[in-house]
Amino acid sequence: MKPFISLLLLVTLTNFCLAQNSSKINQLPKTSNFNERPKLVVGIVVDQMRYDYLTRFYDRYTEGGFKRMMNEGFNCKNNHFNYIPTYTGPGHTSVYTGTTPKYHGIIANDWFDKDIKKSVYCAEDTSVQSVGTTTDAGQMSPHRMKTTTFTDENRLFTQMQGKTIGIAIKDRGAILPAGHTANAAYWFQGKNEGNWISSTFYMTELPKWVVDFNKKHTVESYFKTWNTLYDIATYTESGSDLNTFEGGFKGKETATFPYDLASLKEQNGGYDILKVTPFGNSLTTDFAIEAIKGEQLGVDNVTDVLTISYSSPDYIGHNFGVNSKEIQDNYLRLDLELEKLFKSLDEQVGKSHYTVFLTADHAAVHVPAYLQSVKIPAGYFNSSDFKKKINTFVETTFAASNLIESITNNQIFLNRVKIHQLDLDLDDVQEAIVNEIIKYEHVDKAYTATAMTTTSFSTGIEQLIQNGFNQKRSGDVIYVLDTAVISYSKTGSTHGSAFEYDTHVPLLFFGKGIKHGETFKKTEITDIAPTMSALLNISYPNGNMGQPLEFVFN
Repeated sequence: MKPFISLLLLVTLTNFCLAQNSSKINQLPKTSNFNERPKLVVGIVVDQMRYDYLTRFYDRYTEGGFKRMMNEGFNCKNNHFNYIPTYTGPGHTSVYTGTTPKYHGIIANDWFDKDIKKSVYCAEDTSVQSVGTTTDAGQMSPHRMKTTTFTDENRLFTQMQGKTIGIAIKDRGAILPAGHTANAAYWFQGKNEGNWISSTFYMTELPKWVVDFNKKHTVESYFKTWNTLYDIATYTESGSDLNTFEGGFKGKETATFPYDLASLKEQNGGYDILKVTPFGNSLTTDFAIEAIKGEQLGVDNVTDVLTISYSSPDYIGHNFGVNSKEIQDNYLRLDLELEKLFKSLDEQVGKSHYTVFLTADHAAVHVPAYLQSVKIPAGYFNSSDFKKKINTFVETTFAASNLIESITNNQIFLNRVKIHQLDLDLDDVQEAIVNEIIKYEHVDKAYTATAMTTTSFSTGIEQLIQNGFNQKRSGDVIYVLDTAVISYSKTGSTHGSAFEYDTHVPLLFFGKGIKHGETFKKTEITDIAPTMSALLNISYPNGNMGQPLEFVFN
């Protein structure tokens, strides 16, 4: 009898436990489908945007642009580039590949090719032909980029069903983000044409929607007077309009508002003048909205990717500088362009069906002449004098000429064949140059290629140099200038260094799958691609070194 009672108790207890577990399971919160992805990902890179443009102009922004991203999305406030040089080509590539020039190979916009002994451009490709122009402006492709982008990985994951379209005024800003497998990349051919063009790398002829857009010649409407969006007296977040730190346009005596673009265009490159105004951003937004319609992006459940680069802020920054009224007006107007873009996405794709991230390809330094005027250490580096001086040193020290093949991007390229023929030791030549140039004014640090390949740096500028050093493509000696010292004209801003003013850029996430929040935790530009890959549940780019920012997800 006892065994029967024991068995009965065991069965009863088991059934009770199962019922309790079932009840607990039923009470668990519902989770979203693992494979539920946004219908469209929009990656926005603003060319030459400092992080403090978000905060300095915050009170002047509308609720629908930058503020919408911050108020509804996630703001990574301490986001940085983790390599140098901080240029457009490497910047766009690193955002989308999740790695640095050390691996993706885009070490600058232009660099000295050690094999063919001449300078090459990051997107140049003479094996393809222009589409939409009779000039060589369309002979471009991503063939020099050595790794995949997350846009490539999305194409592979979806069996090439998910589309990728890249758009920018600059060719490299359209081509490199879109990756190797893109359906199309489009960039703006200015001068006397004013059309959006492409390359036979992607297509043999422009699609009808692009042809129609070019025929409408919307671009003509932007040849108007560029004046400040609001009363210039209210632009208290920037410096005086009339100063000695800005370049301006040919045909106008001062770099001051207003600018009559119609009368200035002939002396300033025709349609190219629009690139150096906020209307270049407007043109980009117009074209991007047409691309969403024309390419039917985000209409089905297979994720598409649209990459947009706003190139005009860089042109404006180079011309007028970080502290100019022109920069402030550019960002107040860009805010409206973002609002226009987001409204179009709401209507065409649906508020809950797209995800956006926004960052920059680099930031920029204040005009050194301006910094000097307020007693902050800054200056200018004379590259021509430097080249003459170091060439003389090498010739005298090693009793040989032409040992230096090129000096570009703060790198010295040596003639290794000749060094070998003269029975010189390459390490000794590199080290001698380092010991020489470190004595020069405004040269703060110098390193040999040997040091970059034999020493592992884990902190500081040295680590950033190493992350940007590609053994096959970079030079024999790398040097770093003093803080706020640039090789540039005395008007306008530039970039390229490892200092905070060049590395600290915005990173905003917004839309489907993104929660509202902010962090001062340090994030790096290489974290963006794996974050988007994680959101889409796809493979990371094949050279990825970044980490997914899981704290931005719902």
